[in-house]
Amino acid sequence: MIDIDMGAYANALKQLEIAVSHGQFDPAAVELLRHARRTMQVSLAVKMDDGVMRVFEGYRVQYNNARGPYKGGLRYHPQTDLDEVTALAFWMSIKCAVVDVPFGGGKGGITVDPKTLSKGELERLTRAFTRAIVDVIGPERDVPAPDVNTTPEIMGWIMDEYGQLTGKSAPAVVTGKPIALGGSEGRGTATGQGGFYVLEELRKKISLDPESATVVVQGFGNVGQSFVALCHRHGWRVTGISDSHGGIVADAGLDPDAVLAWKKEHGSVSGFHGSRDVTNAELLEHPCGVLAPSALENVITEENAPRIRTQVVFELANGPTTPGADVLLAERGVVVVPDVLANAGGVATSYLEWQQNMERSRWTEQEVFQKLSDIMVPAFRAVWDARERGGGSLRTASYLIALERICAAMKVKGWY
Repeated sequence: MIDIDMGAYANALKQLEIAVSHGQFDPAAVELLRHARRTMQVSLAVKMDDGVMRVFEGYRVQYNNARGPYKGGLRYHPQTDLDEVTALAFWMSIKCAVVDVPFGGGKGGITVDPKTLSKGELERLTRAFTRAIVDVIGPERDVPAPDVNTTPEIMGWIMDEYGQLTGKSAPAVVTGKPIALGGSEGRGTATGQGGFYVLEELRKKISLDPESATVVVQGFGNVGQSFVALCHRHGWRVTGISDSHGGIVADAGLDPDAVLAWKKEHGSVSGFHGSRDVTNAELLEHPCGVLAPSALENVITEENAPRIRTQVVFELANGPTTPGADVLLAERGVVVVPDVLANAGGVATSYLEWQQNMERSRWTEQEVFQKLSDIMVPAFRAVWDARERGGGSLRTASYLIALERICAAMKVKGWY
């Protein structure tokens, strides 16, 4: 096991090490995968509304592009740092290979609390970041997307600034854009939708009955909201929801739409009628059939894993479970559906948006979701079959599939 205080990137490399131990890979390829191909840290000078100049730190990590352009979101968060961004870029490399879309892995972010900025300050910060990285992004080079605290509007600013700087109309430079700028139908709920396709496949493999199995989601942002709404709509009983301020539980069940309306009115899910308030830590330990951590990294650790009472941990967040916790959960028979599979609907639909932009075409939401299902369902089945053949966890099976694809691409390119 490992120390829960280790950083996100150390945890990512530990996951790589575990997967490599279950397969046969050229040591040279593995060594390449332990390092990002390019790491950028930039200082962003922004004039605030009061005329004061502030400097923010920004990051873009391009981890591996053996299988296609770097791909990965941008997050604006006060705790964002290079360690976190590097880990997320590594996971994106794995994730794109798991669902077999022709992208590599990248990630970016700015250390900032966007809630403290005006809209004008946020736009100036975003455009400054775009100017700092313009030489290393592009439709066939590196394609950013939304992540924590970033929005379609922010992607529109990046697209516009990129166009002004390069003199090119290139909607495919980012994904997750507003529909009016070439964004894809269905992109806003794609991660939750893709996760739900995986959950429906999973219940066919293990004894999960929507009428009796309960769902708890930690994190009620875009991903958590869309996922539990789909669960509720298809007969799953949602018994716990939390946001950054705290959580609520109700064994009789919660209506996610009603909870969302309450949150919009009161600023938090806490206090919702007919429920009991709990902390985020208590919510993770609430008994359920499916626990879906949907916020930030490292929330399930060696310390709290023994108290988590669920049949399935469904990782809609990136890196919510530490490697040490993985071991403890496996010992208790808890099925962990890893982030690189469970939340890959976002990047899969980003690929579909990119494809539409490159082809100058437009698909309906129904067409997008059908194509998304055609990506996610075979990906789950391939991972499940790999687990059945080789034993181990779904995470290890996912990594083995991804590593085989990435290593094959690196080899034929002559990287080793």
